[in-house]
Amino acid sequence: MEVRDSAAVKADTKKVSSRVLEMLALEGKVTETGAMTMRCSGFDADEKVYRARHPWSVYDASFADMRAAFDRLRGELPKNGWKIVKDGPDGTAGKSPQIVAESEGGDFAVDARLHEENRAQNAPALLTVTVESACYKGSGTS
Repeated sequence: MEVRDSAAVKADTKKVSSRVLEMLALEGKVTETGAMTMRCSGFDADEKVYRARHPWSVYDASFADMRAAFDRLRGELPKNGWKIVKDGPDGTAGKSPQIVAESEGGDFAVDARLHEENRAQNAPALLTVTVESACYKGSGTS
């Protein structure tokens, strides 16, 4: 397993997220969350094995525009070296459309979901994206 600096992995993850946002080409507001470091599951607690994770959402756009952007992402990911490994409803009660893709080389994964507005729960329409790095061995503090 590759030894990497957590700050560098978080920066790379954020760059990949920015590229996914460009592929969406969706005008709306984007939540401003930063990439974070978390432990990879399946490793002993004393092993310093991490991944970077960058979740964000686009909101304040019409659902029709979000759907078009989601469809655009479906076409753009393979053109940009990504392999779509899932394209269908997620496991939620609402069965939101979900695309899961892995980058060439397996360095990153993206999980995109399209959520319709739910007025009963006062939830706006959202296009959510989470980009995760592959697991790496930390070279210092996370």
